[in-house]
Amino acid sequence: MKFLDTGSPGDIIVLRSLLLPGGSVVMAKLVPVNLSERAYFKIKKMISDYRFSPGSRLNVEQLARDLGTSRTPIWEAVRRLEQEGLVKNVPNRGVFLVELTHEAAIELYTVREVLEGMAARLAVQRISDKALEKMEKLVREQERLVVEEDLVAYSKSDFDFHACIYAACGNTILREMLENIKEKARPFEMRITPILTELFNDHQMIVRAMRLRDPLLAEAAFREHNQRVLRQLHAEDLDGRIRNTNTSPKGRKP
Repeated sequence: MKFLDTGSPGDIIVLRSLLLPGGSVVMAKLVPVNLSERAYFKIKKMISDYRFSPGSRLNVEQLARDLGTSRTPIWEAVRRLEQEGLVKNVPNRGVFLVELTHEAAIELYTVREVLEGMAARLAVQRISDKALEKMEKLVREQERLVVEEDLVAYSKSDFDFHACIYAACGNTILREMLENIKEKARPFEMRITPILTELFNDHQMIVRAMRLRDPLLAEAAFREHNQRVLRQLHAEDLDGRIRNTNTSPKGRKP
């Protein structure tokens, strides 16, 4: 279930996806929500749109002004986001966007590798031509973004690309698990530039496998895609430990 802001103070469009062969059918319903729910949806969308950097402080007073509400709904929204593990309220310091540690990120991508491989295998026979055309359009867009090294725009396009597979997998539980993992992966920074071209090439291979309706190739392509990220994470973790080892203790010469 997704939520879209209408711009009206008390209305949110609720999007419910029905999984059918070939993809999902979206049904929209306009429902009233209270101010805390509205603040929750809008702040969560800001996080999804990379409005805040991992580890950065969220200014509650500024958010209240931006959303045209008092601080109470903002704090209620913060409590919900904290329960979801997206933000952390530090007493006497403020509210901060949680940043995944390398260890947590490695655990997350290890699980995602298995689940995305499964989703790709299931989606091969269900995905519609329209969804495949959308994926191909995203890949063409990503080719430009790779050249420009626009990492924020690429990340958003990447999210949409993976969502096409989730929507077509035909398994509601699997889709919810993958969407939850993707949300948890957003407050995290890694050096993606060294592998950006390879990640883009993976997307091309994934689309090719989907077009061929080859479940084994699609699963293998998605798993390799996640393994590439894992190798980069392990390399950064090792690099960080080497730098720490080579750093001289304070007050001593090397």
